[in-house]
Amino acid sequence: MIQVIVKKQNGNITGFHIEGHAGYADRGEDIVCSAISTLAINCANSIEEFTDDTFSEGMDEERGMVDFDLTGDISEQSQLLLKSMIFGIEN
Repeated sequence: MIQVIVKKQNGNITGFHIEGHAGYADRGEDIVCSAISTLAINCANSIEEFTDDTFSEGMDEERGMVDFDLTGDISEQSQLLLKSMIFGIEN
């Protein structure tokens, strides 16, 4: 099972923690895990590329874990990118 924790503070999304495997298919062939990983990694890469916001991140492929935390001021652009990632995961 994939667990997604959205981190919030003062009404802003400050990060996310995703961990686990979907179990839809064998490891390395699971399209559900792949889709969620793609959304999370693209969100982090987009924040790095398109904003001046600072963050920390961690990954562990064995655990299927991606951890992302904004560490300074949080821009509206980062909020939109994070909301878009959450929207994609939920839908």
